[in-house]
Amino acid sequence: MSAADLLEAWRTHLTTGRRRSPHTVRAYVSCAAHLLDASGIEEWAALARIEGPALRGHLAARRAEGIGNASAARELSALKAFVTFGRAQAGDPEARAPRVRGPRIKKGLPRPVTPDEAINLADLVNGLAAQDWIGARDRAVLLLLYGAGLRIAEALALPAAALPLGETLVVTGKGNKQRVVPVLPVVRDAVADYAHRCPWPLPPAGPLFRGAKGGPLSQGVVQKAMANARKALGLPATATPHALRHSFATHLLGAGADLRSLQELLGHASLGSTQIYTRVDAATLLETYRSAHPRER
Repeated sequence: MSAADLLEAWRTHLTTGRRRSPHTVRAYVSCAAHLLDASGIEEWAALARIEGPALRGHLAARRAEGIGNASAARELSALKAFVTFGRAQAGDPEARAPRVRGPRIKKGLPRPVTPDEAINLADLVNGLAAQDWIGARDRAVLLLLYGAGLRIAEALALPAAALPLGETLVVTGKGNKQRVVPVLPVVRDAVADYAHRCPWPLPPAGPLFRGAKGGPLSQGVVQKAMANARKALGLPATATPHALRHSFATHLLGAGADLRSLQELLGHASLGSTQIYTRVDAATLLETYRSAHPRER
């Protein structure tokens, strides 16, 4: 057996066994490759013997190469999962992850855009597109992110079988978990307009959103379109497609949505992931106060 064999088995487990996204698979396999390369491990039994001190030492070396706290924390999570998998492959019926704490990272607050900015961004990507159908497509994607709180990967993974959109939509999120989200009329209309204009066939089993040559639409294309729009509108670099999902959550919370409902709509596994939006809303209120109160001017 070789390190390449271990990595291929790990890749297969993540892809078919855990149904992780292609991005996650690439990241986890890359982290595992760094560990195997540094340690010279080529057998499951050797990987199974990895404990916390060895992982801490490996991460210290990676930190010396220039990765930050957030990257180190993500890498540790990937490596603990890899070692746990290795222990199971080595025959441990109760395989557990090594006990090691990751570096502390300060969670930054998401930077939401205003409702007007969200709509302006969606409209402008439409206006800046080289072809009408591409503009309609990009507008529909951005409105799904802001209007339904989808992750960009979730929107681009929607099958054409979802057409025509109704009042709700079943979305498959992280961990292959499904949730139901409401779909606003403006979002339904935008998706229907794109589907009508799209020059490529949209068979039910195929992707809903198509690239310029008819293949699945990539995240990079949407990100580039939004980057051009935000520059034209004078918005900061934080106005990304993912910021539209943050804005969806922040605006719902500000309008009185409870955290449990918001957790369901966003597809968060834990309430703790959703609670960050309480701080976002407080930050927004404080900013509004400072800009509007007479004593702050």
